[in-house]
Amino acid sequence: MTDLFDRASDVEQAFRDNALARQLDQVTEQPLTDKQGARCCVECSEEIPLPRLAAVPHAVRCIGCQAIKEAR
Repeated sequence: MTDLFDRASDVEQAFRDNALARQLDQVTEQPLTDKQGARCCVECSEEIPLPRLAAVPHAVRCIGCQAIKEAR
């Protein structure tokens, strides 16, 4: 039974470490802006849609590029 609890603890710690790494990754990335001041995706350089910025004000990627990044 102890092994089960140890394994659960290890999985929980890995989840926390992963979450912290993702959060720190977001904080260090700087958004791109075009000449008009619109925020652009750091991956594909396309303008990030305003509804996405309204939902996630610190977004530095469009939805498509963010989905690819999270799938890695």
